[in-house]
Amino acid sequence: MKRMDGRKPDEMRKVKVKMGYLKYALGSCLIEFGNTRVLCSASIDDGVPRFLKGQGKGWLTSEYGMLPASCNSRISRESSKGKISGRTSEIQRLIGRSLRAVVDLEKLGERTIWIDADVIQGDGGTRTASITGAYLALKQAVGKLIKQKVLTEDPIIDNISAISVGVIGGVPFLDLCYVEDSSADTDMNVVMTGKGKFIEVQGTAEGAPFTEKELSQLLVLAKKGNKELTKLQDKY
Repeated sequence: MKRMDGRKPDEMRKVKVKMGYLKYALGSCLIEFGNTRVLCSASIDDGVPRFLKGQGKGWLTSEYGMLPASCNSRISRESSKGKISGRTSEIQRLIGRSLRAVVDLEKLGERTIWIDADVIQGDGGTRTASITGAYLALKQAVGKLIKQKVLTEDPIIDNISAISVGVIGGVPFLDLCYVEDSSADTDMNVVMTGKGKFIEVQGTAEGAPFTEKELSQLLVLAKKGNKELTKLQDKY
């Protein structure tokens, strides 16, 4: 099966990063996976949620959203509806728990780091781009906090990135755009550390059930993609 943009099955879309995209954020970047563009930022607040008070360690959480004109048809702002959708809640929880897996919260002290991921333009893989970009925003923010002597030690243990994979017409593909994602028999998002450990694997048979062999092929592709993303992250 030929991909619409001419890529090979194991080839990612072009990934671009612009660090320090926001003037007032402690850490920020604009990350692009092909036509998917996400603005990621990191901020810090003194204090932690009630369930952590007095324990001497911090917290990291996230918020995610898609701007109204990020897709072909306008997406209503969830603030105007008075509640966030199940998809938004699921993705922002995924971003938060993924990043917490590579952060030593005790080294934060009783502080909370907020990660915001706002999708400017969506063309598949918004959650994977959000996680990959969020790490870069966090890394920049932590660097500033150490320089300002707010933190005495780097709490980041390892890189973290995420990529999508899927099976279309019996063929495994890496980094699906929207058209591919919407027609995939199997759709999977894989979150990994820079050392190659898995944090989360979200896989669903949207059409035909997938085999153990296809699962193995998808994980191999995901490892390849995440390795490339880690290499890119290390440039910043």
